[in-house]
Amino acid sequence: MLRPTKHSHPDRTPIGIACNILAHLKRQRVAEFSQLRKLAKNSSKGSDVLLLPALNLLFLVGVIEYRPKIDSFEYTGK
Repeated sequence: MLRPTKHSHPDRTPIGIACNILAHLKRQRVAEFSQLRKLAKNSSKGSDVLLLPALNLLFLVGVIEYRPKIDSFEYTGK
């Protein structure tokens, strides 16, 4: 479920988690996967399963990139 409906809680959608991740990456510039997982888990109950769809969304939009050498995600948006 990517597009929220009127019955969806805003914090429990991939778009909501992606916004939280994006705000964190704008401040930190680089974050490890474990940090992003912890951020998603603390945002709302049961939202840690939405981490991968949120990361996929941000990657497809082109605002983050994965750096395998340091096992981290980097903010590359403008």
